[in-house]
Amino acid sequence: MEYILIPIVALLASALTFFSGFGLGTLLLPAFALFFPVDVAIALTAIVHFSNNAFKFVLVKKHINWKIALQFGIPALLFSFLGAFLLDKITHANILSEYTLNGKVFQITLMKIIVALLLIFFALFELIPKLKNLQFPEKHLPLGGMLSGFFGGLSGHQGALRSAFLTKVGLSKEAFIATGVIIACMIDISRMSVYFANISKVKDALNLNLIIVATLSAFIGVYFGNKLVKKITIDTIQKIVAFMIIVFAIALGFGIV
Repeated sequence: MEYILIPIVALLASALTFFSGFGLGTLLLPAFALFFPVDVAIALTAIVHFSNNAFKFVLVKKHINWKIALQFGIPALLFSFLGAFLLDKITHANILSEYTLNGKVFQITLMKIIVALLLIFFALFELIPKLKNLQFPEKHLPLGGMLSGFFGGLSGHQGALRSAFLTKVGLSKEAFIATGVIIACMIDISRMSVYFANISKVKDALNLNLIIVATLSAFIGVYFGNKLVKKITIDTIQKIVAFMIIVFAIALGFGIV
């Protein structure tokens, strides 16, 4: 069953997140967790996620806006370590509520509520006409990187904040996708260096065949996403991002992700 469900999720998620810039890990981790212990599922997801971003980089690298990538990416990297450090200190200190649904326990935490509210705030910029044409000056990019990196280290949800900022700095659709990809690769390399110790501990439990199948499925999704991007406008991409941010924020606020 895992050889059917996980590749399908990987293919569809990678195609959709090619435009939004986030969501593959969010969708793929629960699929892996259905069949493997959580620590193994996290390792499997990290490997597929990194491989997928590396493949996207090869396809879109010529469109990267390096100035924006560095302005945003370097603060994101630095503050992701700060967020990860604080996570270790407050892992169980910020749980506001818990509830059970179909036998599974979900936790609502202060950090998830804060991130969810920030995401909805940014999504409204794409949905309210008076705010739609507003753009963030480049001088605010380091702040966006700090927020994205910090909450990425703290809760693992940095991609949505990254996309929310990048949609408002006047990038073309190709540059938006490519610049988001290189920033994601930077974050992935940083995270993989931290995850390596954990991956080595569970290496005997890793399913290499499933990793290959899921990665290839994600590559196929990226390939078709790259073909489709030529047929859509930046306005369509911004609407996709806004919709996914709101759905993601609601799920995050209720402790589902």
